[in-house]
Amino acid sequence: MDHYRRSAAVALLGLACFVAASASAQSDKVDDYIKSEMQRRQIPGLSLAVVRNGEIVKAQGYGLSNVELNAAAGPETIYQSGSVGKQFTATLVMMLVEEGKLSLDDHVGKYIPDAPASWQNITLRHLLTHTSGLSNKLYEKIDMRRDYTEDELIREIAALPLDFQPGERWSYSNPGYVTLGVLIHKVTGKFYGDLLREKIFAPLGMSTARIINEADIIPNRAAGYRLVDGKLKNQEWVAPLLNTTADGALYLTVLDMAKWDAGLASEKLLKRASLDRMWTPTKLNDGKTVPYGFGWQPGERRGHRLIEHGGGWQGFSTHIVRYLDKKLTVIVLTNLAAAPAGTIARGVAGLYDPEVALIEHVAVRIDPKSFAPYTGEYEMAPGVVLTVSREGDKLWLQTPGQPRVELLAESETTFFIQGMEALFTFVKDAKGKVTHVILHQGGFDTEMKKRPA
Repeated sequence: MDHYRRSAAVALLGLACFVAASASAQSDKVDDYIKSEMQRRQIPGLSLAVVRNGEIVKAQGYGLSNVELNAAAGPETIYQSGSVGKQFTATLVMMLVEEGKLSLDDHVGKYIPDAPASWQNITLRHLLTHTSGLSNKLYEKIDMRRDYTEDELIREIAALPLDFQPGERWSYSNPGYVTLGVLIHKVTGKFYGDLLREKIFAPLGMSTARIINEADIIPNRAAGYRLVDGKLKNQEWVAPLLNTTADGALYLTVLDMAKWDAGLASEKLLKRASLDRMWTPTKLNDGKTVPYGFGWQPGERRGHRLIEHGGGWQGFSTHIVRYLDKKLTVIVLTNLAAAPAGTIARGVAGLYDPEVALIEHVAVRIDPKSFAPYTGEYEMAPGVVLTVSREGDKLWLQTPGQPRVELLAESETTFFIQGMEALFTFVKDAKGKVTHVILHQGGFDTEMKKRPA
């Protein structure tokens, strides 16, 4: 018996060493991948959390949370959420729906009596799914260095004409989520940030999650940066109250986000039916489906269901991706505007599970003269225009507020961006004229019409 026990112990020790060595090798691959991406993209600091089967298998920081102070980033580093914060606003709305205080089909005018007549058909569902028609041009219109009250922001949003009638189209709308925050305040009598702390952060133990407050002394807070002509600059300053709206104004760590992931998995906050509704693609009035739920983008990777969302604001880029059937979640928080946090998160996921790895596209050489029909402007949504241009023998894609990226040819008509799974297929008419481009991403196709020259 003693010999058996010794043999078993030796075998288990060998297995443990093998597992540890395998985990170490995987960790090295992740570290190498992230460090390579950070160097290539000039990202100052990044924090990562990987959650598998409900357990944190990796939580680590890379680079600097503050370049001027030479402060290292770690798992406890606090970043701004950007639009990753929308999923918290959406969850809060659904909690109030479950409590009977709100209904998804309620019209906005029920809670905001002075809403303009053009809003009479806008429901909470429309606000949650970006199908309200509320213009996303609010931050272009207002003075970003001035504080606005909630009522003043509503008046500014209402002064902009609708981009389309509610439910007719999908167009990302920060003002829609700003409106949800105001609406929550009017219904409950509490600032939405206080309700987040009371109903979500405290119950889940998200001890460092909070609304942005630049005046308070907050340990481990990262500084935000942007690239200007290839050089690192500090984030641009905005008025404090504009950093408290419900479209994404939170401080978070990857450890907070891991607790958030656990809360979603345990259904501690919402019933399964409510979560499923949040993670279901939205149907438009004409029956077409768009890949957006309530504060989440549902999709699939190689047949595996996922939900994800990114964020970018004031020198920060963030992302969370949850592979539901794999029980694998990756969270990436960075302190650089326009950093490809989503691409990095999906890349890390593939290192942990090859079945969700990014599809490797292979570039082929085609005659640069064939690029001519592809150049021009393409409308992704009202006011959101993508520009394709040629420079020498290269084709470039420029999206609003982002650095341009090279489009690499996979075929004569299909192009991709290095490190991204998205494909762009240019469609021509019988005369060879390009009419539109189709974006293939996350299991969905989005058609973008070419604007007349």
